[in-house]
Amino acid sequence: MRSFIVTCAVAKRKPGVDRVRSDRVRSIGAGLSIYGIFLALCLAVAAAGSIANSYGLAAWYPALVKPSFNPPNWLFAPVWMALYVMIAVAGARLALSPTSEKEPAISLYFAQLGLNAAWSWVFFYGQAIGAAAVVIGVLWFGILATIWLAWTKDRMASWLLIPYLVWVSFAAVLNIAIWRLNG
Repeated sequence: MRSFIVTCAVAKRKPGVDRVRSDRVRSIGAGLSIYGIFLALCLAVAAAGSIANSYGLAAWYPALVKPSFNPPNWLFAPVWMALYVMIAVAGARLALSPTSEKEPAISLYFAQLGLNAAWSWVFFYGQAIGAAAVVIGVLWFGILATIWLAWTKDRMASWLLIPYLVWVSFAAVLNIAIWRLNG
């Protein structure tokens, strides 16, 4: 009975269907790999920033005069983790976009990630508040340019980067206020 069912099932298969299913499974696997790579990259940026932060958070940062709108320290980690997930998804979507000429947007994406990591090293490790304000300003323009260039490639990727731009805007204002209060 079992061989009869298998024979009927094989007889009803259309040519090329198994290949299409197999290609679809491979493409889903490749897509998940891209998402994993971008998530790992964003987590590496987070880890690099965390290492730099540990140098300044011990004694230097608590001793700084901060503006009244400075959030509590415990808020930064959960906000950044949520943002890094959105940044990773945006990058993966952009990389997987079937659109041609996405290289400028992807290049800017990687550049702004590098600036993101650099800011923590300049601000916390280097304790150079003014230089960090310059880095975060360039980072802000890098994020904005990435959103703008990605808009025609994958709008969801652009939308996912907007909360990041908003948070970096707030962080830039905070950075400048700390610089003014302690400069």
